[in-house]
Amino acid sequence: MELGTQPIVAAVLILTGTALGYALRKIIAQQKKNSIEIEIQKRELQVKTETQGAILEAKQKASEILEEAKAEEKRRVGEIRKSEERISHKEEVLEKKLVDFEQEKKELKEKVERVRAVQEALREKEAEKQRELERVAHLSEEEAKQALFSAIEKKHEADFLERLHKLELTGEERLSHKARDILAAVIQRVATSTASEVTTTSVQIPSEDLKGKIIGREGRNIRALERAAGVEIIVDDTPGAIIISGFDPVRRHIAKMALEDLILDGRIQPAKIEESVEKAKSQVEKIMKDAAEAAAYEVGIFDLDPRLMQLLGRLRFRTSYGQNVLQHSIEMTHISGMLASELGADVAIAKKGALLHDIGKAVDHEVQGTHVEIGRRILQKFATDKAVIQAMQSHHEEYPYETLESIIVQTADAISASRPGARRDSVENYLKRLEDLEGIANGFEAVEKCYAIQAGREIRVFVTPEKISDFEAKKLARDIADRIEQELKYPGEIKVHVIRETRVVEYAK
Repeated sequence: MELGTQPIVAAVLILTGTALGYALRKIIAQQKKNSIEIEIQKRELQVKTETQGAILEAKQKASEILEEAKAEEKRRVGEIRKSEERISHKEEVLEKKLVDFEQEKKELKEKVERVRAVQEALREKEAEKQRELERVAHLSEEEAKQALFSAIEKKHEADFLERLHKLELTGEERLSHKARDILAAVIQRVATSTASEVTTTSVQIPSEDLKGKIIGREGRNIRALERAAGVEIIVDDTPGAIIISGFDPVRRHIAKMALEDLILDGRIQPAKIEESVEKAKSQVEKIMKDAAEAAAYEVGIFDLDPRLMQLLGRLRFRTSYGQNVLQHSIEMTHISGMLASELGADVAIAKKGALLHDIGKAVDHEVQGTHVEIGRRILQKFATDKAVIQAMQSHHEEYPYETLESIIVQTADAISASRPGARRDSVENYLKRLEDLEGIANGFEAVEKCYAIQAGREIRVFVTPEKISDFEAKKLARDIADRIEQELKYPGEIKVHVIRETRVVEYAK
């Protein structure tokens, strides 16, 4: 081959190879394109199949939901229809009842009118009859009644006085024989006003600087004292005093004695506080024991259980409406003994019942129940005589009177508690009662003067003898007593004396 033709051949070969490569790549690309189109068609077919399945499933579920909704709607329509029927039925019944009610109301109104007409006619006839009687007698009804009463009293005054005098003479012997029953059956009126229990005790301190020592660093001293004594210590701006607050009077007294001992000693710290509280407890126990022994010795009772004596001593620190309970019990015991002796009852039972009647108050803030019920349980626990329990359990009428001694104890309790000054009461109220008592008596005619004596337990009324007779004086006493019962509130009873006396004065010249 010639040298000049070789490049041409090479170029032809290159072009031919390029053309063949291009044709081959185009064939391969066409095959891949066809393959991808087939895959896409497959995917499209698969998606269409799945979509159709989902649409069918959705249509099926929608159909089910629609069926359920239709069923629910049908059920609710049925219920609404039934409710409407019931409401319609009730409306018919109510309308019928309303018609009946209106008819009854109309009939009742007619009956009321007829009754009013009859009453008016009766009143008119009664007034006409009264006017006719007054015309004939020339007196009003009240005047005729008063004239009749006055004529009868004047005509039979002597007979009345003689009869009353005879009844008094014959009644004295009968009443003397029945004195026991009369005294035992008397119901004492007891005042029921309430008063607050004393729950605080004050301790005087020599200087204000001690308040800081009592409180201690970060309050440790005051907390130790409160914890040991079981009370609350109040340190405020009150000058020269510290307040001890607590429901239990024994614990308050223990705290007071311990605090006074600490102030006197000057060393105030937790260890010393506990020591002082224990010392105060021993002292208070001795005070209660001595008080109980002194009370028992004073009233002459020497066979009490030592445990009862311990509880009795706690009453030394209890008050009721300002009255010391132990002193009240001692006073009751003396009164019960005298009453039992006069009435022929068992003196020992009456005195024991009176001394122990408030024993439940020693622990009534620690045990549930009234102090009477607590006291009964305490006496039963210590095997106290049943007659003593019966004597003490009725002093507030919570239990029936089973024995004469129980009535005596209740009477003694009323006497001791209701006497003036025994329990807290203001002087103004006391004087007001006396003024009201005298005012009632002075409101009657023929009363010359009157005096309230015996702390308001008795009133003496002096009348003008020319204006009132002996028989009228007796009637006046009853009228005054009735007015006092209606207008005044008081414990016990009030005796009314009406005194009618004639004094004749002459002078020798």
